[in-house]
Amino acid sequence: MSEELVCSKPEEVRYAETENSVEIVITLTSEDPPNNQDHNVNQLTEREAETVCNEIRPNHSLVSKELFQTEDDDDDSGTHYLNSDERPCTHLQRAERPGNGKLPDTFQTDHLLYYERFKAYQDYMLGDCKTSEVEAFTAEYLEKIAEPCDWQAIWHTDVFDVLVEVVDVDCKELKAKVELVLPMECETRGCDLTEESMKALLEATLHKVPILELSVVYDESGDFDQTALALEHLRFFYKHIWRKWDEEDEDDDFDYFVRCVEPRLRLYYDILEDRVPAGLVAEYHSTLALCFEKFQEFSSLRSGLDSDSESEQDNVSMVEGLRLYEQLEALKRKLRIIENPLLRYVLGYKVNSGQQSCRAKGPRPTGDRVVHLVSASATVHQLQSLITDKLMPHYSGEEFEVQFHSDPVLAVNACYEGDVVIVCPGLYSITSSISIVDSVEVEGYGLPDEVVIEKRNKGDAFVESTGANVKLSNLKFIQRDAVEGILCVRQGKLEMENCVMQCETTGVIVRSAAQLCMNMCDLYGSKGAGVEIYPGSVCSLVGNGIHHCKEGILIKDFADELDAMPKITMVNNMIHNNQGYAVILVKPGAAAVEDLPAEPNAADEKEKEFEDTVVQSEADIDDDDVPTIVVEEECPAIQHGHSVPPDFTEGNDAIKQELVATSAKKHGLRKSRMKALGAMQADENLLSQEMFISIHGNQFKHNGKGSFGTFLY
Repeated sequence: MSEELVCSKPEEVRYAETENSVEIVITLTSEDPPNNQDHNVNQLTEREAETVCNEIRPNHSLVSKELFQTEDDDDDSGTHYLNSDERPCTHLQRAERPGNGKLPDTFQTDHLLYYERFKAYQDYMLGDCKTSEVEAFTAEYLEKIAEPCDWQAIWHTDVFDVLVEVVDVDCKELKAKVELVLPMECETRGCDLTEESMKALLEATLHKVPILELSVVYDESGDFDQTALALEHLRFFYKHIWRKWDEEDEDDDFDYFVRCVEPRLRLYYDILEDRVPAGLVAEYHSTLALCFEKFQEFSSLRSGLDSDSESEQDNVSMVEGLRLYEQLEALKRKLRIIENPLLRYVLGYKVNSGQQSCRAKGPRPTGDRVVHLVSASATVHQLQSLITDKLMPHYSGEEFEVQFHSDPVLAVNACYEGDVVIVCPGLYSITSSISIVDSVEVEGYGLPDEVVIEKRNKGDAFVESTGANVKLSNLKFIQRDAVEGILCVRQGKLEMENCVMQCETTGVIVRSAAQLCMNMCDLYGSKGAGVEIYPGSVCSLVGNGIHHCKEGILIKDFADELDAMPKITMVNNMIHNNQGYAVILVKPGAAAVEDLPAEPNAADEKEKEFEDTVVQSEADIDDDDVPTIVVEEECPAIQHGHSVPPDFTEGNDAIKQELVATSAKKHGLRKSRMKALGAMQADENLLSQEMFISIHGNQFKHNGKGSFGTFLY
């Protein structure tokens, strides 16, 4: 038996949606011949089919609406994804008022994400408007989205919060006509407010209040969701985006959203997510406040000038106005630099991320030296031990003075050249960068696990050193939720001993012309390389542990003729359990490097000499007459009192050979290019840059890709 049942929509529904009707065809098959039960089966099947149709109709209606929605039906609030016809209810959360106040709750709208505000401003509120059109566009947006009347709100001021009902909205003036809800419900701050006084206040203002001071009362029906969101977008725009001087910009022929709204919105969320250095944030807010102050002075002075007057007072005012105008323009340019993402990091970031370290203080004018003690609290016994073990033996001279601090950042910032910072045991949580600009010594009094400095701010680097001779010892650094590296030696020399670094992003970075001596330290957790060595730097790593990083040690490309060769010392380090290589060299691929000339000359003999590697110790190197490469070999009988399995140390030779070969190719390439200039004679002194390599005794265990590798770009 095979029959078909057709289930279609009721007649009234078909008339309403003729083009969108859907028919459900259910085919019943049976191998048995027809019998007397066919009628009952058909009745049962019809009832089941009708049930299926009833279940499908709501979903079909929703799908039909989405598929055949026209542009006129598009929601202009910027939050169309909140709309749904499944059931009438709000999709916004409730913002509960603190305490047991009498006022009702409001909608929580201040938690919107970046892309939500971005879409609302770009697609629905501002579009491609010019600066002079912002007021008209915002008024049109409010008129299309906000409910014109019959909704309750909390009128919020600095003095009181009171419940009112909106009876009309003036979109051009951004004001709402309100009536006091009786009996009056209000909360006051530092004043007494009666019902009569509130009525008198509303009458004095003609019952009109700024609409940006209204917060829509929470309603579960969902009828006022878009009104609450529209007010939030306007409130945020005029508080964080709009500037009073924007409308006076002489260049009005530009897209206001692209030029002003997008960079300011991005900066707001970067600051909110701690992605901007704390110093740059403070400078931005202070510059913005000063710019508002200067604009107010300039506006007041300009309004008092008479263009037809030739009095001496007006002439003086005009000169003062020109001076204020120049100051205002300079402040506006500075704000644009910080607001622009590219200029912010190229120009502004360096000054406020610890790189103001270029301005070292030098010695204290009085000639004294200060010992800075950092401790949140200490017992008498701890102080006695500190004085006996540290202060009296080393800093008992008359030139030393003791100062006390509770924050290591404040202690370092107070240092002059030659000062000492002693950090007592404890956990110190900081939010700004430790920038060491002078030759100072920072040491922990105790074991590294007892003296812990923890940083949680995202925007700043943890430690940046540019002092001529800086020392860190017996400290543990812990990064939390960071985007910058844990330590960067930008210039000068940094000595680290017996320190622990728990990384969140990158590890230790040694910039060109900087020097790092890292002894007996433990570094782990880096999402990049544990140590990054730049061309022209001096890096000495002795007895360290580098583990559980993406790469152990990364040596940047130095094959370019403009790059100076690094000096690398790696002795008795334990590099293990890294995701990639223990040591990786970044260099250009074969297609990016020119082949050396095949002519037999002195370069070929020197290259052969490089491959044989000259055995010479670092102490025997003469600065006036150095070979191009000096490789210090190890003597196993002297260097190790116990045997080490060859599998753990075989990477030492591979690293040395690769660095030597790269340096030899660089040397020959530079020489051939200089000779190719014709009349210019290749200067052997310029070509004889030293690359000292001392790599031995290191152990490489359980690294994901092996002991040594190269990355070609």
